[in-house]
Amino acid sequence: GLTVATQYGISLAPQYRGGVRVAILGTRGVPASYGGFETAVEEVGSRLAERGYEVIVYCRNPGQTLSEYRGMKLVNMPALRHRMTETLSHTAVSSVHAVIRDKPDVALVLNAGNAPLIPPLQMAHVPVAVHLDGLESRREKWRGMGARYYRWAEKSAALRGDAVIADSHAIATHVQSTYGRRCEVIAYGARVLDADSNRLSEIDVVRRDFHALVARLEPENHVLEAVHGFLMSDETRPLIVVGSAPYSQWYIDKVHAIADGDPRIRFLGGIYDQELLDQIYGNCRTYVHGHSVGGTNPSLRAQGALSRFRLEFNREVPTGLSFGPKERLAEESMTSPMRGIRT
Repeated sequence: GLTVATQYGISLAPQYRGGVRVAILGTRGVPASYGGFETAVEEVGSRLAERGYEVIVYCRNPGQTLSEYRGMKLVNMPALRHRMTETLSHTAVSSVHAVIRDKPDVALVLNAGNAPLIPPLQMAHVPVAVHLDGLESRREKWRGMGARYYRWAEKSAALRGDAVIADSHAIATHVQSTYGRRCEVIAYGARVLDADSNRLSEIDVVRRDFHALVARLEPENHVLEAVHGFLMSDETRPLIVVGSAPYSQWYIDKVHAIADGDPRIRFLGGIYDQELLDQIYGNCRTYVHGHSVGGTNPSLRAQGALSRFRLEFNREVPTGLSFGPKERLAEESMTSPMRGIRT
């Protein structure tokens, strides 16, 4: 977003203190309680606000009444609650609100699926930076018509955005080679995790005596393979699985079924308490990362995962073992300590 604003003659120097208005659209908003995009919005938006920018974040967190958070103005807008319509319907309503009411100087639109809303913003003289996610058309939930839409949307976003952003060099290379469009890489960062473990008793685990997996429970995150690999191992320490998914109950049921009540595997559902999550990341013996179609996932960056799925996005975080088949995970990942890895 900063690159686009500079191209249009808007000064966004790091210590700027005057009223440049930045709209952030296309995610569930903040406080972050879902995934990587929401975490990115919270971290980037709050830092811009600290530097004096007026940041407006459009949110669709059900039941949320907050109108301000960490210096950001929150606009809570409705959405059609269906996996095929939720994101686009919310971004459409948010775009109208932005153009008519908020009149931003620049917009950051996240998720290629929001490509149809880029031209209306530009017609209102709002330059748009679009942040692509991973290869959305490859996600299981978008197969068929959804996958065809995302292939079109990715191309449209790459060609129409005033600037295109990715968090992964692999995605940037894909955009350049497929669409001939330069893509800015802005890598995710991570906070240094404290060694506190005082809250681990809440989930009944002991420091360095458990394994962890944090992900939305969807096929492309390979939770099923990770759980299966763990079941094949002789490991006695528990595997803590943190995560849920709003539109993948069939997959959640399948993961639970393969675990078959094994007491070593514990499903905690979604945890959005950042302090507790940090203690899980910082104190597990190994962290298993199976994401396969996204860019550089924040949980991988935060952990410097020891065991990760073999994929170009994940290799950009230079620590850890890579696994493909579940047998490799069973043999390698579950028996190797974290070796004090921190980021």
